[in-house]
Amino acid sequence: MKKGKKYVEASKLVDSTKLYSKEEAIKLVKETAITKFDSTVEVAIKLNLDTKKADQQLRGSLVLPNGTGKTKKVLVIAKGEAASLAKEAGADYVGDVDMIDKIQQENWFDFDVIVATPDMMANLGKIGRVLGPKGLMPNPKTGTVTATPAKTVADIKKGMVTYKTDTYGNVHTVIGKASFADDKLLENLVYVYNTIVKAKPVTVKGNYIENISVTSTMGPGVKVDKNSFEN
Repeated sequence: MKKGKKYVEASKLVDSTKLYSKEEAIKLVKETAITKFDSTVEVAIKLNLDTKKADQQLRGSLVLPNGTGKTKKVLVIAKGEAASLAKEAGADYVGDVDMIDKIQQENWFDFDVIVATPDMMANLGKIGRVLGPKGLMPNPKTGTVTATPAKTVADIKKGMVTYKTDTYGNVHTVIGKASFADDKLLENLVYVYNTIVKAKPVTVKGNYIENISVTSTMGPGVKVDKNSFEN
């Protein structure tokens, strides 16, 4: 695939053989953001995990200290008081079977996240084939299946992101936008790093974090020296 002129120019600013300190990497990822819109900045962390083992598959959620720079639309599937409280907490859409039918019959997807109470999961399971491939199926590990959806809605609106390991043991997640001040992006990056370190499975021996890189939408990857997180 031929890379565009802007990408080639941006790549010249990055030494692909070098590990940059976390501060340098943030500065560089902002300088190499090449889109006309406000690029999203992401981190990828390669972990020494055997994802064939269930206890080495990481999955969870965290609330970024400075948010993601994007407001997510939240659909809550709940009844009664849980539904009322979720609406008060800022959910964009709240309903139960009516919303599930709307998704099924109208192919309606005007939302980014679904939060559901445990009693609604059997109904949601009926459209699992539609939600699963889009990554929209709620999951207790990420806090999106919960008896207190209002709290999760508040967290999502503050900047909650979810993460999970892929087959190769990589974790990818958003840490903000290129327009963020350096210190805000840096704080989000450190928070993600610390969360992943704390989530280390007890069965992992030896080196856990293999490498880290940050990148902006369509921009080149910048490798980060993991030792720079120790100071």
